[in-house]
Amino acid sequence: MGRAYQNRKESMAKTAEAKTKVYGKFGRELYVCAKAGGAEPESNLSLRALIDKAKKNQVPAHVIEKALSKAKGGGGEDFAVARYEGYGPGSCMVIVECLTDNPNRTFGDVRNCFNKTKCKIGTQGSVSHMFDHAGILSFKGEEESTLEALLMADVDVIDIENDEGLLTVFVQQQDYNKAKQALHEAFGDVEFEVDEIQFLARNHVTISGDDLEMYEKFMDMLNDLDDVQNVYTDVDMPEDSE
Repeated sequence: MGRAYQNRKESMAKTAEAKTKVYGKFGRELYVCAKAGGAEPESNLSLRALIDKAKKNQVPAHVIEKALSKAKGGGGEDFAVARYEGYGPGSCMVIVECLTDNPNRTFGDVRNCFNKTKCKIGTQGSVSHMFDHAGILSFKGEEESTLEALLMADVDVIDIENDEGLLTVFVQQQDYNKAKQALHEAFGDVEFEVDEIQFLARNHVTISGDDLEMYEKFMDMLNDLDDVQNVYTDVDMPEDSE
């Protein structure tokens, strides 16, 4: 066994830790969504979409059920959405989305990530005006009929991309659920490969050298925080950065 076994064991431990973090983030998000809009997926479309996304990320059923049961029981933690913005290495723009039960702690943790990587945390709106808050739906389909179905449902379509029959539709964030419903009504049980709401940078920057190294450290630090759900940037990563 020796060193090879030790490397494999460490790799397995890291994988298990990464999965635990993913499960924890989904569990928290499911709980908040169910508590806000009801724990029944049939009547809470946002919850239904989140459950589908969790399953695609291989979140176990017992993690999902635990979050929903917790929301049905009332009480419990009172999580709130917190969003932080600022500038990262190479003057890239960064948006950090969190779910927190202690805003002071979360702000301190996020600010520490900025400070330790020589980045600058900004005020609300300092960089988000350079991003679009959009719903993204990706699925196999036909472009013309898809666009017709969405327009008939009065959905504000930002853009639609067609990659050999794999359509990616970008809609205004407020039209996300309406777009999904319109597609299901038009085409039945649509299987979405991507189904989420994101901040999309309107322009992108490329960073390299010391800035790239610091950027990767910055991302690792943010993603290690339990309260952080998503991080959005305008960085176009080089293909050989892995």
